[in-house]
Amino acid sequence: MNALIFTAVFGIFLMISGLFIKNKQPVRILSIAGIIAAFILNIFDLQKFGTSATGLFNGMLSVTPFGLLFIEVVLGCVLVYFLLSGKDLANIGHYTGEYFALIFFILCGITLAATYGNMLMLFLSIEIMSIPQYILAGSDKHNLKSHEASLKYFLMGSFSTGFLLLGIALLYGATGTFDITAMNLAGGSIDTMALAGIILIAFALAFKVSAAPFHFWTPDVYDGAPTAVTSFISTIVKVGGFVAFIRLFHIAFGSPEINPHWELVLAIMTAATLVIGNITAVFQQSVKRMLAYSSISQAGFMLFAVIAMNMLSWQGILLYAAAYSLATIGCFAVLMKMKDYTYDGYNGLAQKQPLLALMNTIFLFSLVGIPATAGFLAKYFVLSAAVEKGGLLWLVILAVCCAAVSAFYYFRLIWAMYFKEGNCEVDEHAITPAFKGVLVLTALLVIVIGVWPDLVLMWIK
Repeated sequence: MNALIFTAVFGIFLMISGLFIKNKQPVRILSIAGIIAAFILNIFDLQKFGTSATGLFNGMLSVTPFGLLFIEVVLGCVLVYFLLSGKDLANIGHYTGEYFALIFFILCGITLAATYGNMLMLFLSIEIMSIPQYILAGSDKHNLKSHEASLKYFLMGSFSTGFLLLGIALLYGATGTFDITAMNLAGGSIDTMALAGIILIAFALAFKVSAAPFHFWTPDVYDGAPTAVTSFISTIVKVGGFVAFIRLFHIAFGSPEINPHWELVLAIMTAATLVIGNITAVFQQSVKRMLAYSSISQAGFMLFAVIAMNMLSWQGILLYAAAYSLATIGCFAVLMKMKDYTYDGYNGLAQKQPLLALMNTIFLFSLVGIPATAGFLAKYFVLSAAVEKGGLLWLVILAVCCAAVSAFYYFRLIWAMYFKEGNCEVDEHAITPAFKGVLVLTALLVIVIGVWPDLVLMWIK
């Protein structure tokens, strides 16, 4: 597992380098080089393990083509994030090396979440992802809202960790094993202790991916954290939580005997996430807070991949990870160049910065699910997976209706950029030709994936 080892070691290297390298630019360049190296090393793993599942360390890890491809998608999105928002992340405070080191530690947790074969490794992956987030959320030392976001995230996250540990303990008591492939929940009557464990784990993972009714921390944390941090934790970390979710529920709890016992719970959770996320986003006046509620609604669509037990759901979560992460990172990259985060702050952006307005429109189109964008195919795959499974047509219809509602608050921003008079203020010095070039490439990638999904899916066919 090259990416797992490399991200951990490189994170330690960056942490130590902060003692010697005080200039922010070299640390940012080092981090970009580190992501490219991790991306290349993971390609070697894809070539080595790309045909079937391989158990490592006595089954503690299970390396699969899906897991490795998911890691590749995540690393590619992080590279885009560093190129677009790395400078903003470095400018949060004085400890640039530590910020980027924490990002690499989170990536180590995500690689573990994509390859775990044991419940103990699941717990470690979730905590390795979570603890650096608590620190990053409070990294703006001069902003009380950042302190509040960090404390709230830490307290709520610790509470959800208790649910996760209790669920794991109950499952171990019912099955006598931590191995997710050897739990033997398929035959005979379903143990009450095992069911309680499954529900508690579902609640804990729902918190990590901000699914309703465990979403209440999300708007305040995303709004209070530095915007560059919000861009990362609302995209990369969220999809990392979903890969842990889908692996556990498909592999350990996916048998026909156990599946009906938790399917309705997750279906209701999905419906609540879609409705609450979209309806609440309509009433937001801050674009940053709107994107926070938008991330809740997008989590509702990704939950379809957990409920549907077929190949389409695995393909759908891969596409959704790429489409959602790229589009949202692009939206936040534009947001960070604005001096006013309200809708009115975007008034007239198309006249002042036509390229930024056009790229932002493409990203918003993808989040809505307009055809020819990656977001459309991502939604199509996860909803098709639910239709193929059967019995979830009511939820699919609700999701389509909620997608129509989302068009209102996304198109409201487009309306402000193109059709409202105003003198929006942007940070002209930060909008460099290099930034514009990466933004255009990101938008092109969103369109290319929307037209040619095999760019992402060809490794698992």
